[in-house]
Amino acid sequence: MTKTKKPEFRPNDFVVYPAHGVGKILSIEEQVIAGMSLELFVISFEKDKMTLRVPTNRATEIGMRSLSSPDVVMKALETLKGKARVKRAMWSRRAQEYEQKINSGDLMAIAEVVRDLHRADDQREQSYSERQLYEAALERLTREVAAVSGVDEAGAQKKVDEVLVGRAA
Repeated sequence: MTKTKKPEFRPNDFVVYPAHGVGKILSIEEQVIAGMSLELFVISFEKDKMTLRVPTNRATEIGMRSLSSPDVVMKALETLKGKARVKRAMWSRRAQEYEQKINSGDLMAIAEVVRDLHRADDQREQSYSERQLYEAALERLTREVAAVSGVDEAGAQKKVDEVLVGRAA
């Protein structure tokens, strides 16, 4: 047996996979791949109708993590209230940074993207790519808020919207 410590994830746990957001572990299974026996987490991303198999010994290395604590969710929602910080860099550079934050799986970084790209009705129009990044970040944030708060996505969306609408313009 290898000395790698067993991951603390179990079936029915919700986890955050950096590139895909919140998923649920369906099971842990053994599979023989290229002649080697591997233990895999089978993770379902219901919304995306996708199932992912992740080697248990690589999960934490890949950045898979448990859901954020309610404290972190509160801090993320607080972040949304802040003033948008938009750098003067070219859009392509900023877009790349936003995408990295979204795919980091870090709830605080994702909240920063939502804050920075959120537009009130009276503000200038968003470009297509801005809108795409904003919606991706918003969806990741909302799904995790829903899973942590034990509410459905619509309820979490309402919670996030209230914070965004109520924030200082």
